[in-house]
Amino acid sequence: MSDPNNYKATGVQTPTAPPCSVDTESQTPATGGTQTQTQNPPVAGTGMGQFIERWKREDMLKKGCFGLRCIALLFSLFAFIIMASNKHGDWRDFDKYDEYRYLLAIAILSTLYTILLVLIQVYQLSTNKEIFSLKNSAFLDFFGDQLMAYLLLSAASSAVPLTNRMRENNDNIFTDSSASAIGMEFVAFLAMAVSAIVSGYKLSKQTYI
Repeated sequence: MSDPNNYKATGVQTPTAPPCSVDTESQTPATGGTQTQTQNPPVAGTGMGQFIERWKREDMLKKGCFGLRCIALLFSLFAFIIMASNKHGDWRDFDKYDEYRYLLAIAILSTLYTILLVLIQVYQLSTNKEIFSLKNSAFLDFFGDQLMAYLLLSAASSAVPLTNRMRENNDNIFTDSSASAIGMEFVAFLAMAVSAIVSGYKLSKQTYI
């Protein structure tokens, strides 16, 4: 047998076994062992995507309310102008009837209310600043829109029976103008009613509720 020390003495290096290549990919976990499952890494930007979607939804709701209130403003103004100019002498004057005076008063109130809201929203959309806090703004929009929608419907409904009775006997410019003003207030009511629904949805999404 050869002595390993003789290699050192003669200057010849001791032969070593070649490294054994291990195929780590082909290895399987031992039976009964715990196998580590590779999980997909979390998608980067998921939180930012949700924030952007929420921002887009809130921006769409703001623009939707703005459009509805512009419609309510336009038709309330038309109802006010038509009824205020509906004076043709004798019994054909609107101010001789309580129903028409009430309709005119609500048309004026709706016009002023929607003008105020439209101006506030124009300022908010142009400057990206809130005049009121989100909490106060949500409550004011919801209850204000609901109240105004109720008043518009009440005024238009109260004037319908009187106009129908008049048109049975005398269908003239006075009754036609009255019917037009009533129709304008009904359209304004529909716009304010939808705006109240949107305001209620915005109110329900507030975090403090």
